[in-house]
Amino acid sequence: MESNANNRKISVALVQMTCTEAKEPNVEKALSRIADAADRGANVICLQELFHNQYPCQTEDHERFAEAEAIPGPTSRLLAETARKHEVVIVGSMFERRAHGLYHNTAVVFDVDGSQLGMYRKMHIPDDPLFYEKFYFTPGDLGFRSFQTRFGRIGVCVCWDQWFPEAARLTALTGAEILFYPTAIGWLPEEKEIYGASQHSAWETMMRSHAIANGVFVAAPNRVGHEGKLQFWGASFVADPYGQVVARASHDAEETLIVECDLGTLDTARTHWPFLRDRRIDAYAGLGKRFIDDE
Repeated sequence: MESNANNRKISVALVQMTCTEAKEPNVEKALSRIADAADRGANVICLQELFHNQYPCQTEDHERFAEAEAIPGPTSRLLAETARKHEVVIVGSMFERRAHGLYHNTAVVFDVDGSQLGMYRKMHIPDDPLFYEKFYFTPGDLGFRSFQTRFGRIGVCVCWDQWFPEAARLTALTGAEILFYPTAIGWLPEEKEIYGASQHSAWETMMRSHAIANGVFVAAPNRVGHEGKLQFWGASFVADPYGQVVARASHDAEETLIVECDLGTLDTARTHWPFLRDRRIDAYAGLGKRFIDDE
């Protein structure tokens, strides 16, 4: 039987919201939803990918680079102040201007005192119809990381990273107890009727598998509503270390999902399903290759 000493219950909030073309209302809405989540007992609050603007990557438009900010900068400072005011951990996903001509898709983590614990720069950058991210973002160079907060150790990856088991594994191996995936994923109008349900199922199933394989909680806040040609599908969710979806938001409405996560269950899950114990780290050299050709 699990000891009560292992019960480390924290409250996680995922902010699922629509965005307007103007940055200020989006930031104000996010800060308001953070305050509301804190009032409802949330300890760790994660915003959706690039929460401060509409998703910029449906076209290749040089004017959209003006939306980026340095970190620290105006928006990240507001997040830091809000974390300190409400004594919560905040994960904010931002369009980072690192230098002239050098931009990243970056998640920033703030602890309860407003201190910036660190950043994660999105490692996997997609280039698909209406998701032309390679035009905007340089692949991350900080590696896969986790951050020790007052409430536990959290790892952060961003959207397209969620399709790669290597990213989840390496983040978990740094000690992460919860993997957060700020997300902006939606349906193309010509595909939704035929492929919409299977696309959503694949997205959720992939992250549930990360929870199982690594014995961690997985939390994914997605944006919602129509922007340009995309319909973002919402459905933000939290999965436990057994891969069970313990809570899921709707497909079509703004919502702040608040979920209690008992971090004490990680030890139980990992000792009953000892995948980390049984890994053959001596046999995985091929993962460092692009493809293994027949010899």
